[in-house]
Amino acid sequence: MANPFKFGSVVSEDFFTDREKEAEDAKNVLASSNHLVLISPRRYGKTSLINKVTSSLSRPVVYMDLQLATDVSDLATQLLKKYLSINQWENIKHFLANFRIVPTLELNPQTGSVEASFAASASNKFTPLEDVLNLIEKTGKKSNKPIVVLDEFQEVLSLNKNLPKQLRAVIQHHKNVSYVFLGSLESMMKTIFESKKSPFYHFGYLMALDKIPYNDFFDYLKKRFDKITNKSEAISREILEFTQQHPYYTQQLAFYYFSFLEKERYKKDMLPLVAKSIIAIHDTDYERLWNTISRTDKKILISLAMQGKLPTLSFPQSTIYSGLTRLVTRGYIIKNKNYEFDDPFFKNWIIMRRNGEYTI
Repeated sequence: MANPFKFGSVVSEDFFTDREKEAEDAKNVLASSNHLVLISPRRYGKTSLINKVTSSLSRPVVYMDLQLATDVSDLATQLLKKYLSINQWENIKHFLANFRIVPTLELNPQTGSVEASFAASASNKFTPLEDVLNLIEKTGKKSNKPIVVLDEFQEVLSLNKNLPKQLRAVIQHHKNVSYVFLGSLESMMKTIFESKKSPFYHFGYLMALDKIPYNDFFDYLKKRFDKITNKSEAISREILEFTQQHPYYTQQLAFYYFSFLEKERYKKDMLPLVAKSIIAIHDTDYERLWNTISRTDKKILISLAMQGKLPTLSFPQSTIYSGLTRLVTRGYIIKNKNYEFDDPFFKNWIIMRRNGEYTI
């Protein structure tokens, strides 16, 4: 039987869980003259959501993860390559000839794709990116607007401190392109789009992607575990209690749980066995990660893992706040109603190690 759960990559079709309202809201925004800003912690499924929405619209899509751009010129190069891959050469070649810094183009005979690069310009690093963005605008059609998805958009600040201002100055005039800005660091994204001093203040319709509602996730899990066991209700409750409805880790735990059930019958202590098997796989990664964390931040993580609360003794509030800010920025913890671990398996790895248990 094919495992009905998937994790570790963008999910679609039957693997996609709920998000019907969010998908409909995103479609409505993209059908309007507005741009979309979507914020959620890492691995909450925002990329999968946008992929599902854009796939249903039959419009040209250019997707760019800003984490993978090394500088502004590289961002321009990658965007141009992606746009060339979805367009007929005849439709855009005369626009390229008018670029202020003309790109070098090479056809890859093995893949049929076009490689692009810009010569370094000391005078204005932004010029190639401006030309590429304007190319998308000029070749776009109001009846079938291209959608430019800029993932992890908070990284724009690390590429160049002036880049937000320069980007806004260009794309605010675009009428034939829909922009989608995805971000996983809520505080930075809200600074970019909610601060009155920011060039992108109220630039788009802001959506915050929360956890999938418990009942929806429960029904999703139960329906799939029904195929292999009559204990699907108990299993679904166990999984959601462990993962606290985190989309990625729920799919991961469900995948391994399903694999266990293919080999043996359900038993009450099965979830700890499944969880420990996953922790054992990542033991070396967690140990390596732990060794990169400062002593103060380790104490905060230990207190959250063991006691479910922040340390209160022998810690100034300013020290705890600074540590929490670092841990949120690095993606180790999430701030919802309270601070909680992003990765429940990492949390349990800490608990096991503190209790003298070892995964290997």
